[in-house]
Amino acid sequence: MKSKETTQEIIFIIIGIFSAGMGLKGFLLSSHFIDGGVTGISMLLADITPVPISIFIFAINLPFLWLGYRKLGKTFAIKSTLAIGGLSLCLALVHFPDVTHDKLLTAVFGGIFLGTGIGLAIRGGAVLDGTEIAALLVSKRSQLLKVSDVILSLNVVIFGVAAFVLGIEQALYSILTYLSASKMIDYILNGIEQYTGLTIVSIHSEVIRQTITETLGRGVTIYEGKNGYGKDGAINDPRDIIFTVATRLEIPSIKKEVLAIDPKAFIVQQSIDDTTGGLLKRKGLH
Repeated sequence: MKSKETTQEIIFIIIGIFSAGMGLKGFLLSSHFIDGGVTGISMLLADITPVPISIFIFAINLPFLWLGYRKLGKTFAIKSTLAIGGLSLCLALVHFPDVTHDKLLTAVFGGIFLGTGIGLAIRGGAVLDGTEIAALLVSKRSQLLKVSDVILSLNVVIFGVAAFVLGIEQALYSILTYLSASKMIDYILNGIEQYTGLTIVSIHSEVIRQTITETLGRGVTIYEGKNGYGKDGAINDPRDIIFTVATRLEIPSIKKEVLAIDPKAFIVQQSIDDTTGGLLKRKGLH
């Protein structure tokens, strides 16, 4: 089983390398558009110096790989080193066709291929850009900064420099590339069927539970709680609080059924980044 998982991870990383290579050489480099993070810094330096991007990508990532080795483990560091080294070799040795000179298509599809590559590498247990390592470590040391805040701050600086060096238009298209790549990474890591959590507080919790599990075919978790002050005016009244996870397409039907049972039901909806175990797919209903 472990051998199968290792093979799958290697396949993810290899496909990720070639996808990222296609995004860079097939779209972005010829139009002088950049991405965020270490990849963006490497692209920017390659654009203003005679040194090829393959060298910059490996060299600039080395300090981050060392941090990954110290803080995140030997296996992660080895995988990431091989992945980044593979990307550097791919960029240096593999020929990719220059697909299009249309700026909008270049920005969008360059980001899609690059984001797909980065996402697949992460699925394989590695990274193609060391920025995530640094952001994770900084966020662990500071309670005020999240990983996304650190990455955003770094990218603001990168795109600001790009606007000065490459021009405003290239910088704006580069931001579009970054957004496109980020969205693809989200899809690769979290899936197109992103899950949403629903917390439901109602005096008719048992009927709602039966409807969700038996009619809609979803699993639920029941919390024991007490009402503070609600529309029914009751205080410290015992309540069963229902929690369920569903796809975005299923949320409207669940809310419709709940509100049909209890129009005063209190429903809280939140995004879920990832889920493991439990009843995530609909049960077969008879």
